[in-house]
Amino acid sequence: MKFDIIFQNEHFIAINKPAGLLSIPDRFGKDPSVKSILQEQLGKVFTVHRLDKETSGLIVFAKDEVTHKDLSQKFEGREVEKFYLGLVNGTLMNQKGTIDVPIMEHPGKTTLMMAHKKGRASVTDYQVLEEFGLYSLVQFQIHTGRTHQIRVHSKYIGNTIVCDTLYGDGQPVLLSSIKRKFKLSKNELDERPLLNRLALHSSQLKFTDAEGTRHELEAPLSKDLKALLQQLRKNVRTTI
Repeated sequence: MKFDIIFQNEHFIAINKPAGLLSIPDRFGKDPSVKSILQEQLGKVFTVHRLDKETSGLIVFAKDEVTHKDLSQKFEGREVEKFYLGLVNGTLMNQKGTIDVPIMEHPGKTTLMMAHKKGRASVTDYQVLEEFGLYSLVQFQIHTGRTHQIRVHSKYIGNTIVCDTLYGDGQPVLLSSIKRKFKLSKNELDERPLLNRLALHSSQLKFTDAEGTRHELEAPLSKDLKALLQQLRKNVRTTI
């Protein structure tokens, strides 16, 4: 799978990861990952943070141990500003707010996380950017880096991320659900989904590196999310 390089220097590289590509190799090591592809091209790189396989967008890898230690500490110490764009189901009760709800591993399901008072502190700010009736485009800023944090917090407030198979209904987005006079093409037996993967994108990272240089990196939306938003704006009256 191909990906775009957003920025690189001698210390780190920032990638716009496509959905469906692992950030780092899994325990089986069979599927390609951003890290394994980069290491084939650049030699050794170091993991700073991760994105879920189905999440697209900005991810950073260090090129040396000093940078790895510095950036890892900054990600852990909340010194990196992390912004995501997500399409959620429904309309949010509030246009903006903060979700300050601890998250822990689900005791019965190892692949799931859950909101629980016994979990680790987890803080997410959100702001609604556009509303489309069935869906809302939301900007999230996470101040902690818990596994599935945005997905769990979105479920907590009652607006799951679109196409989320773990925390939502996982239903694909169909043009027939948003276009009034939709007609299936004569050549198609079944309607092809506009989106059939987690509608979450790591859009911006802002931080200061070890040398004192300020970086404000931004990854454009992937083609599938961009196309879906175009259809929503075209067929649904938006607010905000």
